[in-house]
Amino acid sequence: MNAEQFVRRRPVYLLLDTSGSMRGAPIQAVQQGVTMIHQELLNNPHAIETVYLSVITFADGAQQVAPLASVENFNPPTLRAEGQTALGAAITLLEQVMSRELIPNTEGRKGDYRPLVFLLTDGAPTDDWQPAVARFKQQHGNKIGAFVALGCGSNVNTETLHAITNDVLYMKDTTPDALKQFFRWVSSSIQKTSQRIGARPEESGLDAPPLPPVMKWDRST
Repeated sequence: MNAEQFVRRRPVYLLLDTSGSMRGAPIQAVQQGVTMIHQELLNNPHAIETVYLSVITFADGAQQVAPLASVENFNPPTLRAEGQTALGAAITLLEQVMSRELIPNTEGRKGDYRPLVFLLTDGAPTDDWQPAVARFKQQHGNKIGAFVALGCGSNVNTETLHAITNDVLYMKDTTPDALKQFFRWVSSSIQKTSQRIGARPEESGLDAPPLPPVMKWDRST
């Protein structure tokens, strides 16, 4: 691929809790949310040009159920909820796939824009997550455009999420409507950020709209 053909990508990784506590209406809402993001990005010319999506799920372990792909080639995965909450495994896998998939800057050519990461969980980790977070920060901590973690429900531990990122959201409910509002906010954030690329291409980071009423920034630390 020559310089004229190369398009700088904006990678977006969705890390989704698919543990047993998400069974039923919550996981169906998450499934619909991922599909909604995809459909809305397909209708946004800026997003089609630059955004690449990937989905990582975590329960007893973690798996990349949708490898990084352009909006046009992305296939929303089918999600199932069962098992525990292996958040550490998800962070480890994120570090591995980012190391493999992201295109770095080279002499004479800029690589990908800084990736955006959105994490959703409704519980506390059930594995040894601290070493995974430490490795991730060492490898990619200064290369992330934004890492937003949403803790939802009464069993989530936002202190754990603050150990991963400074950008922590809290949502009391895990109702389908509340989860739908989160995914709509994520979609709008991705679209606003992709549009800003066209106007100010050297900027990275998240250009987020106001939060819906069901969510708030967690400023406990």
